[in-house]
Amino acid sequence: MEKLMISGGRPLQGMVSISGAKNSAIALIPAAILAESEVILDNLPLLSDVAVYAEILEELGAEVAWEGSQMRIDPSSIKSIPMPNGPVKKLRASYYMMGAMLGRFKEAVVGLPGGCNFEPRPIDQHIKGFEALGATVTNEHGSIHLHAKELRGTKIYLDVSSVGATINIMLAAARAKGATIIENAAKEPEIIDVATLLNSMGAIIKGAGTETIRIEGVSELHGCRHSIIPDRIQAGTYMIAAAATRGDVLIDNVIPKHLEAITAKMQEMGVLIEEFDESIRVKGTPSYEHVDVKALIYPGFATDLQSPMTSLLTQARGVSVLSDFVYSNRFKHVPELVRMGAKIRVEGRSAIIEGGRLNAAKVKAADLRAGAALVIAGLTVEEGVTEVTGVEYIDRGYDHLVSNLRMLGADVWRQSE
Repeated sequence: MEKLMISGGRPLQGMVSISGAKNSAIALIPAAILAESEVILDNLPLLSDVAVYAEILEELGAEVAWEGSQMRIDPSSIKSIPMPNGPVKKLRASYYMMGAMLGRFKEAVVGLPGGCNFEPRPIDQHIKGFEALGATVTNEHGSIHLHAKELRGTKIYLDVSSVGATINIMLAAARAKGATIIENAAKEPEIIDVATLLNSMGAIIKGAGTETIRIEGVSELHGCRHSIIPDRIQAGTYMIAAAATRGDVLIDNVIPKHLEAITAKMQEMGVLIEEFDESIRVKGTPSYEHVDVKALIYPGFATDLQSPMTSLLTQARGVSVLSDFVYSNRFKHVPELVRMGAKIRVEGRSAIIEGGRLNAAKVKAADLRAGAALVIAGLTVEEGVTEVTGVEYIDRGYDHLVSNLRMLGADVWRQSE
């Protein structure tokens, strides 16, 4: 096991290039199963979740060649094999195998997924969609069993605007008979990315990025080449880190529109931000004002940036209130920040944060974004070394984190426990 060691107090300076979006990659890789020939994915992030997915596809019989930021997937020899255990247990997004296998083979057995455990995330809307398409779904011994004689398009209204359910239904409906309409669909950029890949494979999908998505099922999909969109959460994290350290960082390979919510809040605090076509410059200032932040579904402030934003708000004057209306219990980073001297209390869905100086401490990441929050907090500490354990969570969402931070002037290193 490893831990991250951070000797903070240094403003981040320079340029960092953002990788492909994790939340796209973990849906695009299983989507390749639906094709009958090779799919090439470019701008792929080098993450542990991606490695797990490559392992899953190889177990099913696909040929996977992964080199650098490119993955070549030949699913032509893939077989319908039950997956009750094994790699599927290692990541939350293994549920995308349900929609992909159901679309390709009209059957699937997938173990209930793992991943970050900051709050139970039910898959009832996924199952509702599969059943509406004509599948029988049962839970047997901790695995989801899906079977359909055929999938038929229909109208599906999601009770909750779920990214995972929207994508999973798209995967299954792409090869169903007839038209499927998803209402109250999630609007995140990653959904547009998945729809773009599927359309390049021969699917007919319209309305991705709006609350109504229309899918005309086709009998067969072919391979293609697709470049993954930049990771807006990774970009937002580096934006926050630059501001928290009072640095000056150019964040390259981004889509500024995807970052409008975080940009607006940081500017409200007093952070200087310049937007360019494919990059954003973040320049810190000596003093930040308190703000209130509400994490909402896209295009609102991203819940995945709620934890890192908490660390930035400890650097602001006065009292800020950060509320999460997506997940009610995503505050496992707060006790660890308190160990570092932060003045934070949690009341229901909100964290009340009083600005003040942080101190070095030994802390533990409880999930992916909590880990990012602790790294940012450590970067602000002027004396001592902060030790962050639970690095395996951080590795699920941030590739090249240590090398990128060191390139920006941070004193950060990995150390074996």
